[in-house]
Amino acid sequence: MNTQRPHSDKPIALITGVTGQDGSYLTELLLSKGYEVHGVVRRSSNLTRSRIDRLRADTSLYGKSFFLHYCNLLDITTLRRICRKANPTEMYHLAGQSHVGLSFEIPESTCEEVAMSTLRLLEICRDEPPGLRIYHASTSEIFGRVDKSPQDEETPFRPTSPYGCAKAFATQIAQAYREAHGMFVCNGILYNHESPRRGENFVTRKITRRVAEIKLGFAKELALGNVRAHRDWGYAPDYVEAMWRMLQAEQAGDYVVATGVAHTVLDFVQAAFAVVGLPWDRYLVTNQSFIRAAEPRCLVGDASKIKRELGWHPTKSFSQIVREMVEADMEALAKEKSRKPE
Repeated sequence: MNTQRPHSDKPIALITGVTGQDGSYLTELLLSKGYEVHGVVRRSSNLTRSRIDRLRADTSLYGKSFFLHYCNLLDITTLRRICRKANPTEMYHLAGQSHVGLSFEIPESTCEEVAMSTLRLLEICRDEPPGLRIYHASTSEIFGRVDKSPQDEETPFRPTSPYGCAKAFATQIAQAYREAHGMFVCNGILYNHESPRRGENFVTRKITRRVAEIKLGFAKELALGNVRAHRDWGYAPDYVEAMWRMLQAEQAGDYVVATGVAHTVLDFVQAAFAVVGLPWDRYLVTNQSFIRAAEPRCLVGDASKIKRELGWHPTKSFSQIVREMVEADMEALAKEKSRKPE
C-alpha cells in the first residue's frame, strides 16, 4: 500500500473511517475541492472496499492526491506515524463501531473504539504543529431519553446505549481539549443520515434491500422490531458537506446537523414499499428479538445554528432518500441475478 506522498501545496485531509458511508462521500467531496486526501483503513483478509474501490482504481488519483494507510485505531504508534507522514491541515475522525444495537453485544470494544480512540487521537493532534483543524463525528444518540424535541446544541446528554455513552464521552473530551488547549475541534452532532451506501446491518438499508428482494421474488417478508421508533433521517452527502463547512469556520464549535423532521420506522417501510408498488402490510412482520433493551425517545434535531452560521441546508426530502435507496438496491439485485447461471 502506497503511504508516501510528494510535497503538496494543496489542503491535506486525514480521514479515519474512510471506507464507511460518510468516509467515502467525504473523500469524493474533498477531492472535488482540490484536497489531498489520506484515509486510514484496517487491514483485513478482504481487500474489497466497495465504497472507495473506484477511487483506488483511478490512476490519476491514487498515489497522487488520494492515499490509504493501514492502521487499527488502537495502534497509537502507527496512528501517530501516519499523522506525521500525512501532515494534514484537516482531520476528520469518523471511525468506530457505530451500530447502536450491536453496542449492547460488544460494549467494551465499542467504548474502546469510540471513546478511547477519540482521546488518543486528540492527544496525537495536541502534539502536532498549531493550525490543525479537527472534526469529530458525534451523534444524536448522546441525547437519548430527551425531555424536549427538537434537540439543539444545549440539550443535556442522556444516552441510552453503550454507543451513546461512548459518544457522549468523546464529544465532551473534544470540548475539553478545545477549551483547555485552544485546539480547533468541532463536534458534528449528526442525526441519522442515509444513502445507498448505508451498511446492510442498519435498519434503513435492511428495509430497502428486503423490499427490493421481495419485489424481485427473492424474499417473502420483512421482519423488524419496534416500527414506532422516531428518527430524523437526512441524506449522507448533505451531511459530509456539513462536516467540511465546520472546518472552514472562523471559530471551532459544535453543530447539530439534522432535517428537523421526524419519521417512524413504519413511515420508512411504507415509503419503501410505495416505490415498488406493493402493500407494506402484506409483508411486514414483528420479530421481538430485534427490539432494543432501551430505546431513545423522539430524536429530531434543530439545525438552526449551522444554517445560520455556516449556511448549510439539507437538499433531499425523506421520500427522495428512500426512493434512491430502494432503486439502487433494485438495480444491484438485478445485476446479481443476471450474473448467476440459470
